[in-house]
Amino acid sequence: MDTNPVPFKSGFCALVGRPNVGKSTLVNACLGEKLAITSPVAQTTRRRLRAVINSDDAQIIIVDTPGLHKPKDALGKELNLTALSELADADVVAMLVDATAPVGSGDAWVARHVEASEAPFKLLVITKADLVTQDEALVQLEKARSLATFNDVLVISSTEDFNVDAFLAIVKEHLPEGPRWFPEDMGSDATDEEIVAEFVREKLLLNLRKEVPHSVAVICDDIDFSKDVASISATIIVEREGQKGIVVGAGGSMIKRIGIEARKDLEYMFGCKVYLDLNVKVAPLWRRDANEIRRLGYSSED
Repeated sequence: MDTNPVPFKSGFCALVGRPNVGKSTLVNACLGEKLAITSPVAQTTRRRLRAVINSDDAQIIIVDTPGLHKPKDALGKELNLTALSELADADVVAMLVDATAPVGSGDAWVARHVEASEAPFKLLVITKADLVTQDEALVQLEKARSLATFNDVLVISSTEDFNVDAFLAIVKEHLPEGPRWFPEDMGSDATDEEIVAEFVREKLLLNLRKEVPHSVAVICDDIDFSKDVASISATIIVEREGQKGIVVGAGGSMIKRIGIEARKDLEYMFGCKVYLDLNVKVAPLWRRDANEIRRLGYSSED
């Protein structure tokens, strides 16, 4: 009889790729619940987020990172630094490529950083397989595969739960033996305040158009849990007075809609009734202000 215990594995898998390739959607699929916000808007992800998947013999930490892109301001530079910094300490690096978008110079730029990283295992993941034919996904895989040296490749659809378990199995297989880095009942390293800010910002991204979403930030000012009710106040930050008017909407219609939609997600997340108070503040050119970027928690040093 084999009496040797099964070795416990633990480690970090960094997801990297261009904006909107499906990193946050994959994180949510791995967890089986919504944690990371998603939207069609580039730079939806602004904070590094660690999702923790626990089992009897492993702890997999999936690190969601901002999309790598050509920065246009100080915020963009910080987001790139945040993403690239995760390559240094990852046990597995998964480069995600969108099956529906041509493989281009942006993917090649990401691949060069993946190639240069010292991660022991590098995985190429073709996402959004449900939106293309099998042949189209395979063509995309071969194009992306030529960009760097990968140890393995996988085609997935996070929304259809296709090969998500296979993704986790590959990551787990190539993690080192180690301890539980996070408590077993902890699903993420995000604070309640960060979750509030991100869920509110997601609703802004989904409801606003043109340049306004890129100019929006959210900070949670206060959370008070008492008598099965969470009383939350948050501030929406924009760069111009005209944007403030758009966020508030005619007769307060837009900010009311944002509040209603965000409150539904927060009530599900916190498991209690939520009272959400939203205010709007103008901070001119905050995306170019290093101090403001740091205060909002978007700095790569945070």
